[in-house]
Amino acid sequence: MKKTVFAGFGGQGVLMMGYVFAVAAMRDGYEVTYLPSYGAEVRGGTANCTVAVSDEEIFSPVASSPDYGVIMNNPSLSKFESAINEKGIVILNTSLVDSDITRTDITAVKLPANKIAKEEFGNERSVNMIMLGAFVTKTQVTSLESIMGALEEISKGKKAAMMKLNRKSLDIGAEYVLKGAS
Repeated sequence: MKKTVFAGFGGQGVLMMGYVFAVAAMRDGYEVTYLPSYGAEVRGGTANCTVAVSDEEIFSPVASSPDYGVIMNNPSLSKFESAINEKGIVILNTSLVDSDITRTDITAVKLPANKIAKEEFGNERSVNMIMLGAFVTKTQVTSLESIMGALEEISKGKKAAMMKLNRKSLDIGAEYVLKGAS
């Protein structure tokens, strides 16, 4: 079983990242749990979700010690860094995370997702897909093709242009990892 926490501010697409990942893993034939959590204020407040993926039945949706973290801001790093399992992987959005990890037993992949989105697309709406592309490429729990399939399933009726933007965003995050983001 592999457990992941996606965390950031409400409005950053954190819950969508986790949901898309969960649907992709289900489409791949895995057992999956998805547990969202967000503050009452939602946009701008805290938001996180945990996704557990296993080839066996999952008995609890709680991922108290995740193997992976996709961290979108400083408060989320402060909250979840200590919870990540030893030898875990954390994907950090360094556009909003200006602190470094303090642990030496986990791997950090750092990418300035907001900056990349702004340079590539002129806005920051695709930050979550850039981060998801980096996460999927680094962990290999699922594939970018499965993520796209999940997006198509979830986004029935969305414009082709939006799907093209999502694919480009995923690819940008993947390329960043493949080029050796530290």
